[in-house]
Amino acid sequence: MSLVRLNIKGISYSQTQNGAYALILNEVDGDRKLPIVIGAFEAQSIAIALEKEIRPPRPLTHDLFKSFADRFDIVVKQVIIHKLVDGVFYSSLICERDKIEEIIDARTSDAIALALRFNAPIFTYKNILDKAGIYLKVEPKKDDEESEDNILMDDFSAGELEAETPSSRDDYKHKTLQELHNLLDEAVAMEDYEKAAKIRDEISKR
Repeated sequence: MSLVRLNIKGISYSQTQNGAYALILNEVDGDRKLPIVIGAFEAQSIAIALEKEIRPPRPLTHDLFKSFADRFDIVVKQVIIHKLVDGVFYSSLICERDKIEEIIDARTSDAIALALRFNAPIFTYKNILDKAGIYLKVEPKKDDEESEDNILMDDFSAGELEAETPSSRDDYKHKTLQELHNLLDEAVAMEDYEKAAKIRDEISKR
């Protein structure tokens, strides 16, 4: 069976499952998307790995795994989503130490969080993408909208981790840059990385 490479399109908050998120994987050489439901902790860990500017004051579990692996010269070479049963995706970490390859079972959310930290490619088999891959609609862009596609799904809201209300976004607009930087430091210190990402986005807009 042929492998298909995937990259991460974004993370969307689930409107139907409390505390759940959808990780959207994109076919590198195609238009299909592979949505995978993941928990809040895993979504946070993946988001932090994507946002290079946000560094937690203490290592998260996946950061600890990366430090442990580095210390003992273990490298995650790639991640393969190899099975789909009753809506549940199963994945493997392809690891290498002293030129010996090992395959380790992992939850897909954990595997992807680690793949980001090791800069390892993510793959799935073509038959899994044929079965679970979907073509997502893209909203027509207005002149003043950003160029990035807005992902639309029946069960998930558009945008990356956009659980905040319009009023919370407006609150940041009225803050000075210095106040925003102070709020960002506080959010990181409190390990509220979702809030930190929103504040960082407002700083970037300035």
